[in-house]
Amino acid sequence: MSDQDPFADVLFEGGSFSIPELKWRELLFIGALRLEGDLYRRDPLRPLPPFQASDLFPEEILFRATKVAGRVRIERL
Repeated sequence: MSDQDPFADVLFEGGSFSIPELKWRELLFIGALRLEGDLYRRDPLRPLPPFQASDLFPEEILFRATKVAGRVRIERL
């Protein structure tokens, strides 16, 4: 991955995936994901930056996010 591919850094781990913590914070800052209790949901009214892997954050799915060693592991529920 080069500096030109910031959205290519997605690691798939079984039924979950992880992204860098900085990229996660960006998604929260721009409002693409919103907190609902202890879980997150995609806000369809906010733009989601492109990722090399498509459909990481479907609108109808809740997500659990866990910080792990500089990354955020995301599980679809």
